[in-house]
Amino acid sequence: MSKKNILLCVGGSIACYKAADIASRLTQSGHNVSVLMTAAATEFVSPLTFQTLSRNPVTTGIFDEKESWHPSHIALADSADLLLVAPATANLIAKLACGIADDAITSIALASLAPLLIAPAMNGKMWLHPATQENVTRLKTRGAKFIGPAEGLLACGYEGIGRLWEPQFICDAAAAALADE
Repeated sequence: MSKKNILLCVGGSIACYKAADIASRLTQSGHNVSVLMTAAATEFVSPLTFQTLSRNPVTTGIFDEKESWHPSHIALADSADLLLVAPATANLIAKLACGIADDAITSIALASLAPLLIAPAMNGKMWLHPATQENVTRLKTRGAKFIGPAEGLLACGYEGIGRLWEPQFICDAAAAALADE
């Protein structure tokens, strides 16, 4: 498979530590990985971690202009072969479903024509809430694909659905999504 541009969009879940492994695996597979982080995600894992693993600058804000007059969020949106949201919180899923563009991830998602692959991670009650399920359905009708969540022990101490898929499974799903394009 040829080198692809993957935007790894990291939401503010405790599971974002697994996104570091995802970034590393995708980069080692030969892909160009650009990481975007919500402000909440930076509370769990440092942008420097992702910069080191992806070998690219990390975008944490919509005004993170890095190179030229061309707005970086539009340049990233235009260059993307895949938007991979992992982990996707209930909040991030809701923003994507409603077309809210108030941060780097949601603005880029709204401006990109690339396939959208979403790996949820949240408390099981949040995942099963009718509002979240309506947002998932809305995104699926627009062509977004969901992988997970898995069942198991959650960070909140509950047992059930809501775990982020394991990094290798997410990377496999990303490779399959890129092969479909």
